[in-house]
Amino acid sequence: MNLNDFKWDQILRFRLIEIIVLWEGRLTTNHLCDAFKIGRQQASRDIAKYKSLFEQEQIILDQKLRGYKPATDFIPHFTKGTPGEYLSFLHQQQTMDSCFEFFSWQSAECEILSVPDRAISPQIIRKLLLAARECRRVDVDYISLSSPSVRGRIIVPHSIVYDGVRWHLRAYCEEKKNYRDFVLSRFRNEPDLLEHSRNNRDLDDDWMSYETLEVVPNPHLSISQQEIIANDYNMIDGCLRIKTRKALVMYYKQRLSICEDPEKLKGEPELHHLTLSL
Repeated sequence: MNLNDFKWDQILRFRLIEIIVLWEGRLTTNHLCDAFKIGRQQASRDIAKYKSLFEQEQIILDQKLRGYKPATDFIPHFTKGTPGEYLSFLHQQQTMDSCFEFFSWQSAECEILSVPDRAISPQIIRKLLLAARECRRVDVDYISLSSPSVRGRIIVPHSIVYDGVRWHLRAYCEEKKNYRDFVLSRFRNEPDLLEHSRNNRDLDDDWMSYETLEVVPNPHLSISQQEIIANDYNMIDGCLRIKTRKALVMYYKQRLSICEDPEKLKGEPELHHLTLSL
């Protein structure tokens, strides 16, 4: 199945079908009607179209439920089937009531701690993205904690990275003569696009190579505590294996609060739940 064969709005409706039927166990045309402001006939056609895409039945009409339920062997195709997708919709219900009216929580609530937005200028982003698409040198003004005064430098961007807290730009730095990460909120003034560069993404060795992190519970926790942590992170045989670009290893360690200090792991095990396998 090729997603390019579907219109974007239809993919959104298929995503909603999967999220509701998987996590709520009951889908009706009202979910689509209320969420997308469409008529009941259009909603019925969307559900019928979704059902026709698969040889094995994915959703089943249940007369007792007066709606559709997931088949026993239901497999999501337009979503990942993760709780985060559903919880995001819970959050959207509270922040965008006019757009997502299909949830009925009664006394149930969902709160997601949102990271404050960084000050990032659209004019800066546009130029950086254009430079990345066309592999062009770009003259930028940038500040850092080590150099708090605005300094000009020439970089060649190729990718944008979100580490879960802030946005970064991966780029070749002509001053340092290597590939580095730049915090997007620390660019100042509108960049000046220059000529094309040979320092493209393919030459960024840390970006093009991969590592597998083997994350395990702190061995200084009790066995029962280690089992709890392993279950929290859906570990297999007590280990969470994360394959990622070498350039992003640091961000995974920070995001998961992975501790590699033997003294901290031993001295404060309940503060440092995760470490790397030796």
